[in-house]
Amino acid sequence: MLISTSVLSVFLISQLCVGVIGNTSLFVLYIYTFFFKPHFKKLIDLFFLHLTIANIMTIIFTLIPDIVATFDVPNFLDDVSCKVVSCIYRIFRGLSISTTCILSTFQAVTVTPSNSQWVWLKHKLSTWTFAFLLCSWFINLAIYGYMVETVIAKTNFSHVGNGYLHAYCQNRNFGNKNSGSFLSIIFMHDLLYVGIMIWTSLYMVILLYRHRKRAQYLHSTSLSSQQSPELRATHSILLLVSCFVILYWLNNFITLYGFYAQTKIPRLEGINSFWATCYPTICPFLIMKNNKLILHFTSSFSAVRMTCLQRARHG
Repeated sequence: MLISTSVLSVFLISQLCVGVIGNTSLFVLYIYTFFFKPHFKKLIDLFFLHLTIANIMTIIFTLIPDIVATFDVPNFLDDVSCKVVSCIYRIFRGLSISTTCILSTFQAVTVTPSNSQWVWLKHKLSTWTFAFLLCSWFINLAIYGYMVETVIAKTNFSHVGNGYLHAYCQNRNFGNKNSGSFLSIIFMHDLLYVGIMIWTSLYMVILLYRHRKRAQYLHSTSLSSQQSPELRATHSILLLVSCFVILYWLNNFITLYGFYAQTKIPRLEGINSFWATCYPTICPFLIMKNNKLILHFTSSFSAVRMTCLQRARHG
């Protein structure tokens, strides 16, 4: 095994472990909250829970084939396995995108001021967000359930030409001029969600800027204390969306290059998988940062630690 391949293997295995552990921990935290701490439960937590499930599935079905490929295991996936792996990966990647978009829209409506023309949407949040989430399931199943029929196992690993960027799988029209249709629908689908995310994020940034200017002008401590929970949630989602958009475009740039490049770069599939799973990996840690239960636990832990230190000093 080459040194570069060994380094890539370590990175992919590390990312798999960190991503699965982080998302699983967040999933367990939300399950614990729903059953044992219902007073901490919020509507938005259900969408965070759904996002963690999508992230776990995306990480597993993206990284494992490329980790195996770094050890030069031949024919790890056959035609059926390629269809299953590609379908699950694409569906849950699409759900990760759509759920992040719903979270961004949800928070934009939540922080909408009471004198805005969009305030009536607040009363529709619970109904519409669930409807959009269910709709995203049907859309992803319809798109990727159909497109997965074009995926087969690779028969020639040194083949050049246009094709699906994967360690063990390729599209049936590999090398044909019209093989770009495999990605066109995916990009159109993703761009719609990315456009909504950017629009709602800009809207929230404008609202936060206006709120900050007004708070500075009024010098009201009561106003700042009332806004802190919403501000923390808004900052977290803005950070989520920013990370997603940056990593999404980087991943797509590598995907397009690998798809259309006539000369293939060795292990480009693994590098692309690393960037493709960066967002699902860091996502739970960005969410945990402002989780109310975690903040409550850390504050309690800090109080206990300070008590122990004081006792040790006086003892």
